[in-house]
Amino acid sequence: MNLIRHRGPSGPRIEGRPRRAANGGVDSRVSLWRSRRALPLLIVPLLFARIDLPRGERGQPETGSSATDAPEGAVLPLHVNDRVRTWMHRFRTGQRAEFEQVLRRRGAYEGLIRDRLRARGMPEELLYLAMMESGLKPRATSAASAVGLWQFMAPTAQQYGLRVDKWVDERRDPVRATDAALDYLSWLHNRYGSWYLAAAAYDAGPGRVDRVLARHADGKAHSENLYWELSAYLPRETREYVPRLVAASLLARDADTAGFETDVRPYRYDRVFVPGGTSLRAIARIVGVKPRVIRNLNPHLIQGVTPPNETYPVRVPVGTAGTVVAALGKSRTLRKAD
Repeated sequence: MNLIRHRGPSGPRIEGRPRRAANGGVDSRVSLWRSRRALPLLIVPLLFARIDLPRGERGQPETGSSATDAPEGAVLPLHVNDRVRTWMHRFRTGQRAEFEQVLRRRGAYEGLIRDRLRARGMPEELLYLAMMESGLKPRATSAASAVGLWQFMAPTAQQYGLRVDKWVDERRDPVRATDAALDYLSWLHNRYGSWYLAAAAYDAGPGRVDRVLARHADGKAHSENLYWELSAYLPRETREYVPRLVAASLLARDADTAGFETDVRPYRYDRVFVPGGTSLRAIARIVGVKPRVIRNLNPHLIQGVTPPNETYPVRVPVGTAGTVVAALGKSRTLRKAD
């Protein structure tokens, strides 16, 4: 779908937050996460279509309209109101082609992301947050230089332990970037006690959400309902971020009965350690696949070659690691970059 999030200043320090890098604390992480909103590069109409609803329809979920009774925190509460229905209608009609394109793409990374969400006790529907952020494209890049499935800016990525240099950009790594993004989302949920508020802060920045809460929450406990009460005070794009997330979750969950076609192409691989300077194209020749197969398994190797002067793990098709290992040392075929 789309690539852009607002990047704003950090809020107060949250004690007990684990550090992922020696430099930079919680405040600098959050402040670096958001820098500016820019025009996205991908699927612009789908995310930035404007909604104009009567004032009375902006806000509260309808009584008894939650789509799930599962405990909060294990499943994203799926409130259904007019704003959510509007997005569901758009995804089924005028924006169906764009939505189906992204929905089909989820098969590659759905298992990977769901497994990690489940292991953390986080709502599996947060998968669709990545869908809104990048269209589930590991190489997605915004005009603001946010990159990857979860749209990290480089300084924030590095502070969350991701490697970003001339050879490797782990923002493009579906595995490493997902772990970092879930760290951030978990921290936001601990901060606000609400997945809707956490999602809003992911888009607008925690500083913006903090200011809205300080000015308009009137001491009310943070909850999903509070998000609907206060969403009118958020930026327009953020105001529709949660309704889009809920609509996408509902339609994707019921994709078969809703008439959407999905492909299942799971992101699976074996891993083999190779010498520095190993060419991905050479690995493709060794295992007998097209170069794009190896490139797609290793989107974080931005030069098409492993970093020099270090042994580095490369992902190869399942069942082919032994072939690569057998080729090591026989010639310079693997070590020489094309």
